[in-house]
Amino acid sequence: MMRFALSLVACLMLALPVAAVQPDEILDDPKLEERAREISGGLRCLVCRNESIDDSNADLARDLRLLVRERLVAGDSNEEVVDYIVDRYGEYVLLTPTATGSNLVLWLAGPLMLIIGGVIGAFYLRRRSQAVPEAERDVLSQDEAERLRQIMDE
Repeated sequence: MMRFALSLVACLMLALPVAAVQPDEILDDPKLEERAREISGGLRCLVCRNESIDDSNADLARDLRLLVRERLVAGDSNEEVVDYIVDRYGEYVLLTPTATGSNLVLWLAGPLMLIIGGVIGAFYLRRRSQAVPEAERDVLSQDEAERLRQIMDE
């Protein structure tokens, strides 16, 4: 039983995400390192797509982590570091893109399409409920039935 529990714990430990930050990348100043981790946690690895550069083992992610730390040591603020990287790699490098400019269209398109679809669906259902049932449309009035009998008798 104990062996099974230890095996299970070992398997679970292997499944946990491992931060890819290498010991030689870590800054001596804990405050700067904390800022670097905060910044790099919000930057996307351009090789791995939906992984932060902190979690990625790609060479480009390592280069970006080093660049973030280099800019912080140079005295840049967090915003300046992010702006510097966005200027070079584009806004795609941000895990959470800004909701301004052309991105605003993308942010609003989903909810807007949902509202438009809801309105179209409501009009369709309303029109459908007001339509005359097919059984009633096929029934002839007395005058029409009499006229039909006259035509058939001829």
